[in-house]
Amino acid sequence: MSEPAPEPQGIGAGAWAIAKGMATVFKQTFRKDNTERYPDVIAPVPERSHIGRHLLNRHENGLEKCIGCELCAFACPADAIWVEGADNDPENPVSPGERYAKDYQVNYLRCIMCGLCVEACPTRALTLTSYYEMAFTSREEAIWTKERLMEPPPALGTDPVDREG
Repeated sequence: MSEPAPEPQGIGAGAWAIAKGMATVFKQTFRKDNTERYPDVIAPVPERSHIGRHLLNRHENGLEKCIGCELCAFACPADAIWVEGADNDPENPVSPGERYAKDYQVNYLRCIMCGLCVEACPTRALTLTSYYEMAFTSREEAIWTKERLMEPPPALGTDPVDREG
């Protein structure tokens, strides 16, 4: 096994250190740039990635899938989800079970997008979408209610609020 060449001593050591440092600088200066032109060009998100906002789903018949069990709120390590369950009215049910989510909120200032809430949901009522373009100007805007969470997200780059800047 050969040993590395000994580094110069004295003045030569200083010049050698400067030359090694400058080689690194030049190597980085002339490399190809990999800057993305976001938001002008939006790179497609991988189909199976779920990195964005939550979506509360409905059954095909229009009833909500959420049964108000609050398991998602218990599973959330950031305490970002608030669910208040209530008993279903037999004449006018909101969900197919005995209970439904009377109040459902996600605080996106606390949410860490870990997906534990999705895993905890027994009815697959809650899913994470690939929509990640969310900006808030106040704390109140960052707390999404059940009605807003049930709306499907727009396509990336189409929200007029995102284009204002």
